[in-house]
Amino acid sequence: MSVRIHRTATVSPRAKIGEDVVIGEYAVIRDGVCIGDGVEVGSHALIEGKTTIGSGTKIFHGAAIGMPPQDLKYRGEDTELIIGRNNVIREFASLHRGTAKGKGKTIIGDGNFIMAYVHIAHDCVLGNNIIISNATNLGGHVEIGDTAVIGGMVAVHQFVHIGRGAMIGAASLVLQDVLPFALASGNPAKIYDINRVGMRRKDFPRSTIDAIHKAVFIATRKGLSIDNAVKRIEDEFFKIPEIEEILQFIKNCSRRGIMRGDRVVV
Repeated sequence: MSVRIHRTATVSPRAKIGEDVVIGEYAVIRDGVCIGDGVEVGSHALIEGKTTIGSGTKIFHGAAIGMPPQDLKYRGEDTELIIGRNNVIREFASLHRGTAKGKGKTIIGDGNFIMAYVHIAHDCVLGNNIIISNATNLGGHVEIGDTAVIGGMVAVHQFVHIGRGAMIGAASLVLQDVLPFALASGNPAKIYDINRVGMRRKDFPRSTIDAIHKAVFIATRKGLSIDNAVKRIEDEFFKIPEIEEILQFIKNCSRRGIMRGDRVVV
């Protein structure tokens, strides 16, 4: 199968286009763009800048990919947007390049589902197999771990980290880091529980789910200081990989700090 470019599309001769690529009506592909094999670009989509799109990715109608960062310090530096393989980027999503004073790159992993009107700002780093629902906005420098699920119309403050397997409820305002496997919701969001459904779907053993629940409870709802919570978790759990992941996440938290929940006395 050869490359199919609609006659109304505008594709720069200085863009690199892989095999079996489909580019729809009135799409615009500008200088510096590199599109991998089997990518589909919908009608009226705009892709520009130093943007790399991995094989098998599907970009829908009206998406704006590789735009300059919305950062007043940006002075036209040569920054990047790197998108991995087999992503789905739905209608009117906007993904921006990095900044020179950040990482210089915005990075999207593989197999992510980015729904309509989602905005991913400069210097964000997303892992793999993440779901981001409609009209969610990520501020600059946000990092999201693999398999996290972000509900619709969520706002994530710049520099926030969201751990692997976490879930954020719809219309939440996320101001602090969310532990791996945690369930958060609200405005501002708080930790309420763990993402049990997500873990069950991935065949986590019951014993591991129970351990994660207890560790997240200690860290976020017991009323302990972070240092005391870490010590207690370290004392109670030994060599459980998911618990070690939670502890490492706490120790490497962003400048925003760790999100807590309402204290529960038991």
